[in-house]
Parts: sequence; structure tokens; C-alpha cells
Amino acid sequence: MGVLFVVPTPVGNLEDITLRAIRLLKEAEVIYSEDTRVTKKLLSHLEITGKQIIPFHAHNEHKQLERSVQTVRENQCTVLVSDAGTPAISDPGFLLVRACVEAGLEVTCLPGPTAFVPALVASGFPCDRFVYEGFLPHKKGRQTKWLSYKDEERTIVLYESPHRIIKALEECVNFLGPEREVCVAREISKLFEQFVRGKAADVLKHFQQTPPKGEIVLLIKGNG
Repeated sequence: MGVLFVVPTPVGNLEDITLRAIRLLKEAEVIYSEDTRVTKKLLSHLEITGKQIIPFHAHNEHKQLERSVQTVRENQCTVLVSDAGTPAISDPGFLLVRACVEAGLEVTCLPGPTAFVPALVASGFPCDRFVYEGFLPHKKGRQTKWLSYKDEERTIVLYESPHRIIKALEECVNFLGPEREVCVAREISKLFEQFVRGKAADVLKHFQQTPPKGEIVLLIKGNG
């Protein structure tokens, strides 16, 4: 019976990949990929060729699920990768992991890159206790979510897009107060990596004047 190997891939610098991850990508009979173009670019960089790469993303995951579990069962080494970082963290790969576990198949996750860990550590906020919230709801439940953070004593970790970070900072100011300490970590492990730290109102003003680009992690200091 086969094994599903969950393999983290670099969030920025392509050197941020383990030797074990490279070995499994070489040994894999099948690679499930959130974006096959991104995966092919990584494999090309690693000089790995001739792999069967099957898309598994937010638009086809339910349709693909049963067939994917059968593929894992029939092959000794099936690898799951996302666009960047550790699959299943705010990623449709979670569904394949859950389905394989429910089917009694072995699932092994390698340690490796994920954007929020270096962002949290470098923020300067306490990281002995934190709450990872992923992406905020776009509409329904968004205000309730912000209000739940008001008395949260742990560091809050959020993912956000560059198109919505200003809205998120405005809401942070409105719901949590202009003095609340925040850190916006941008482009982790990439050429233009940036950390903007300070009071929510000041960080908001910075990004209103300098519109951000790239992947963003928003960290909010706990109210404690």
C-alpha cells in the first residue's frame, strides 16, 4: 500500500528545500500539484525530469479526490506539493491528506518552509503562544472575527493579499485600536523581503502611501 508524502517547497529562495524533499521528488511516481507550472519550474531548477504531475487545486479538488486516493493506494511514492510552503496550510491539499487518512493510508509530512513561521519569529512579538487564523473571511463573519481578537492575549497570525491588506489594517485600527502593535511581513525569503513594524495606524499610513506587492503575513501583538 502506498504512502502520501506531503513535501514543503520554497516560499521564495529556491535554496530553501531539504535534501529529503529533493530525494522524494526524484523518487515520486506521481506528484500532485496546486499549480503544475510552478512545480515544473521547481523541478527544472532541481534538474528532475520525466515526472507525472497531476493538478490538485481549489477548482478540481472534490472531483479529483476519490481518484487521487486510489492513485496513492496504487503507488509506492505519491508526493503532494503546493505553490509554495507546506501543503494543506490554507491550501486545498488538506482535503487529500484528510481523505487518505480516512482511507487508512499512510501520510508523512516533511518539515520545511512555511511563510508564517519566519514572519512570526522575525516580527519580534511573543511566539511562545500564538494563534494562526489563515485568511480572514471576505464578507460574512469578518466583523465577528475582528471582535474576537480584541482581548486575544496570543500573537495573531493572518495571511492577506496585497489587494486587501489596507482594508485589513483599517479594520485593525477600527476594531482593535490605532495603538495596537502590528507587523506586516512581505515577500518572505524573496529578494524584496520586508518587515514593517509599529502601531496599526502608522503601518496603515505607510501602506496607504506605498501600496504593497507580493505575499503578505499580518501579525498582531496580543492584548496582554
